Amino acid sequence: MKQRIITAVIAGAAFLGIIILGGIPFTVLMFLLATIAMGEILKMKGITPLSYKGGISFLFMWILLLPDQLLPFGTLHMDRAEMFLLLIVVLLAVTVISKNAFTFDEAGFVILSSVYIGLGFHYFLEARFLEEGLVFIFFILILVWVTDSGAYFCGRFLGKHKLWPEISPKKTIEGSLGGIIAAVVFGLLYAWFFPVFDSTAVTVVFILIVSVAGQLGDLVESALKRHYAVKDSGQVLPGHGGILDRFDSLIFVMPVLYLLAFI
Repeated sequence: MKQRIITAVIAGAAFLGIIILGGIPFTVLMFLLATIAMGEILKMKGITPLSYKGGISFLFMWILLLPDQLLPFGTLHMDRAEMFLLLIVVLLAVTVISKNAFTFDEAGFVILSSVYIGLGFHYFLEARFLEEGLVFIFFILILVWVTDSGAYFCGRFLGKHKLWPEISPKKTIEGSLGGIIAAVVFGLLYAWFFPVFDSTAVTVVFILIVSVAGQLGDLVESALKRHYAVKDSGQVLPGHGGILDRFDSLIFVMPVLYLLAFI
């Protein structure tokens, strides 16, 4: 527990400090976190990160992750989606050229994993660089963290009915609802001092979306770890597991917010 607290304080302070700093340091941090998370998910699958399969995986993820100004889309006369689709075609061709040493199953895993991690961190980058990006990012982080804490404590003291035992045996319906209620309370309190939206109704809808999507993101990673029979995604953060363990909710929330035109 002591190690867990020390890690949380040091890593949390450094993370928040770089978010406030923004700019290149924040971009570099997102690149490093996404790269580590991709390495973690590759190891779950049994793909060595430093192999050619790992290299292809990182390339796919980086194309989705990095800001437009860092990738030569203009020079190549194509946008991010077109480049990604082109690489998918190449990737499918590799399954033939390699005589199934690189299988269709692995190709699908690479594509889905790169979308999951690359777009999640990409939209976190995009959100920070909005006009009121810092206030917006802190709002999302508070909602995700409060939901997680509220769900944990309500589940621990009030939980009786399992939420999804096949995926995460310890999570309860009471805990999930407690997390949502905590997010609404603290979210409205934050919005009182730092208004993100002009309408209270929009603010409440936003809070509910982030809280529910964050819990779903946590379940997605739980399903992933259960499928590959691992306890933690990695050991980068002593007492807390890997990067994917810490950012599973956030990287699921960000694409959802983009699709719903909040970013």
